[in-house]
Amino acid sequence: MLFRSGFSLVELLLALALGMGLFGVILQALLAEGRNSGQLVRLLRERAFQRRSLDLVASDLRQATGISASPDLAEPACSLAGRTPVLQLETAAGPITYAFGRAPNAIWRAQVWMRCGPAHGLDGALNAGGTTPNRVVIDGLMATTAELLPSEGVLRLELVQQFSSGGREQRIRSQRLLDLTGLERL
Repeated sequence: MLFRSGFSLVELLLALALGMGLFGVILQALLAEGRNSGQLVRLLRERAFQRRSLDLVASDLRQATGISASPDLAEPACSLAGRTPVLQLETAAGPITYAFGRAPNAIWRAQVWMRCGPAHGLDGALNAGGTTPNRVVIDGLMATTAELLPSEGVLRLELVQQFSSGGREQRIRSQRLLDLTGLERL
């Protein structure tokens, strides 16, 4: 009876090749999972930015005394620099204009949605008599809509954003219906 000790060179090379193949498959799966996780994180972050932007409009709408049905005809509180007015709110502290258009400088992605009007205090109320800053609310937008539907008593807001994540283009859309007191309608 003959007993061999150890493995032959062919057996070792075959085991090494199978192990490397399995390692390659596992590595590819981990890299793909990392890309998918990165895309999901980016998507969730952009959705949070859109939600926060729409919350800001709802907060301003709760403090508004009037809404302009034709924001392009209303007088904004500051220069819009060629951006298109989308929503004009009248408040006791002064007018608030939301405008859509080109970014004020190169740090912003694509087109922006800007808010021009009285700043909020620490209590969330608008500061009357202060400066009227013109600030970017959200960037990377393809389109934005603020449609006043007087017959239904609602304001329909929509943001459409496109961005590149993990070498892939993603597009998200957020929409909110607010009654004219700033409360969300379902």
